[in-house]
Amino acid sequence: MNKDNVTLIGMPGAGKSTVGVVLAKVLGYRFLDSDLEIQEQTGKLLYELIEEYGDEGFLRLENQVNAGLTVRRSVIATGGSAVYGKEAMEHLRDISTVVYLRLSCESLKERLGDLHRRGVVLKPGQTLQDLMDIRCPLYETYAHVVIDAEELDIREVVKRITEALQNIG
Repeated sequence: MNKDNVTLIGMPGAGKSTVGVVLAKVLGYRFLDSDLEIQEQTGKLLYELIEEYGDEGFLRLENQVNAGLTVRRSVIATGGSAVYGKEAMEHLRDISTVVYLRLSCESLKERLGDLHRRGVVLKPGQTLQDLMDIRCPLYETYAHVVIDAEELDIREVVKRITEALQNIG
């Protein structure tokens, strides 16, 4: 396992970007938000890409961008749907320690607000719980480390991640 990078995965609203910035500072790493990388490469916002290309087209684009990331000493915060991209997740597991930030559906609902504007890929009639039922097993499969972030503040999550990284090494 390569510990040059750390990749954060989890549901939208789990705190990947927020925790990622703080974790990068603590580790002395760069911070990369893969959603922002997608927006930078395309010149469009996530929800615009979903509207233009549809869910499947967006997921292909996300997989392509994430599978092409070449970074060192970086904390990568992925979009919640990154786990649908097999090539991307295999690549991220090769170049980093993958950390799953796990939260309950209730906590995520409180944090998320408007799912559409967050760029969350939901099929018509699909609930957040439906989405979790599909994604959580994938997060568990790809993660090297699982952090139960329920009722923890950012500092506590970062502390648990750094402790887990030390224990792996």
